[in-house]
Amino acid sequence: MYLVAGLGNPGDDYAYTWHNCGFLALEMLADKNKIVLNKSKFKGVYGQGRIGGEQVILVKPQTFMNNSGECIAPLARYYNIEPSHVIVIYDDIDIPTSKVRVRPSGSAGTHNGMKSVIACLGTQNFPRVRIGTGPVPEHRELVEYVLSGIPKDIRPEVFASFETAVKATEELIGANEQKNK
Repeated sequence: MYLVAGLGNPGDDYAYTWHNCGFLALEMLADKNKIVLNKSKFKGVYGQGRIGGEQVILVKPQTFMNNSGECIAPLARYYNIEPSHVIVIYDDIDIPTSKVRVRPSGSAGTHNGMKSVIACLGTQNFPRVRIGTGPVPEHRELVEYVLSGIPKDIRPEVFASFETAVKATEELIGANEQKNK
């Protein structure tokens, strides 16, 4: 079983902000795989289904970004999901806008949501799909930028990166499925 978490902030005020790229990509993954996010527990909204031949749980933590681990870690423990099967999708200002990078593990960098996930899971050894939202423009503060709306003129490009993130996530699950055969 896999747990895939998309990081973001709950509420309409944050819906199309840079910091909600993880939520938006996770919603796209859920739609593509016909997984309904209809359960509310563990400080998150989640749903269960299958991607490829693997059973998965998709979750959007409702803790606000900086406390994302308070949702992900208890959910993973409850379902006995090893950290290596926890995949986190999130925005990353250290990657150029709309680029997607996959890492098998690593530090949180400057991302407070990932700092929470690492602290609550007790390890940084879990895969992540990072969606580029940077760099932060010189005249803007980091927090103000990540909480600002994705400009409408580049939304098609940014949303295309969500499709790339969805494919990367499916490949991570599929690669592990093939390895387990």
